[in-house]
Amino acid sequence: QVQVVESGGGSVQAGGSLRLSCAALGSIFRIDAMGWYRQAPGKQRELVAIDYSRDGIHYHDSVKGRFTISRDNAKNTVYLQMNSLKPEDTAVYYCDFRNDYVYPYHYWGQGTQVTVSS
Repeated sequence: QVQVVESGGGSVQAGGSLRLSCAALGSIFRIDAMGWYRQAPGKQRELVAIDYSRDGIHYHDSVKGRFTISRDNAKNTVYLQMNSLKPEDTAVYYCDFRNDYVYPYHYWGQGTQVTVSS
């Protein structure tokens, strides 16, 4: 049994910064990817950033140069440093640990609200 716990969300003004953290509590046999997704009101969940264990890091175009994904493998933790935040970044952010051993299995965080005011 794995529990994924997120933290770090909050409310900031445009141009501010937040750092999201997400830790997988319990044993995950293998982590093939760690990623961050977000879902804004009225929109579908979209990929923000993903760190493939073997294929590197990819960002959504809208956050390139502003967000940085990083990981601590020993702690099974993934971070999202968000700088120069914009109102359009407002969303619930979800972290994800993906295990592709048999099929893509996603361990999702509970979501953390990020609100950016103009």
